[in-house]
Amino acid sequence: MRLIPIFKRTNMKVALDFYTGILDFKIKYIEATKNDPVVILKNGSVQIMLSTMVGEKPFRTAANIYVRDVDKLFKKYLSTGLDISGRTDSPVHHGPLNQIWGTREFYVSDPDDNTLCFINE
Repeated sequence: MRLIPIFKRTNMKVALDFYTGILDFKIKYIEATKNDPVVILKNGSVQIMLSTMVGEKPFRTAANIYVRDVDKLFKKYLSTGLDISGRTDSPVHHGPLNQIWGTREFYVSDPDDNTLCFINE
């Protein structure tokens, strides 16, 4: 069984620039373009679907992604242009934190405010 979250988009080009340029995702199907209403992305075994279907309203989605080293990954994302200047109300957007439930994690929100929660395995 496999689950692929759908992130609603207001602008596919902006979304693809963010996910492929900063978060190192790749477009799964080579024939997909920035003009398509649906694009599937992959990064290792993780897949997400971006959708800008006409008539659909964007809504916020969150997905947990388990990784081996959240600290190293966060530094990588900073080096590729992750902007952490916003979200002053959310320290977990500014770097990995040890949570009271026993995980170490950080969050990244995309331009449409969907959130990826990166959690140490």
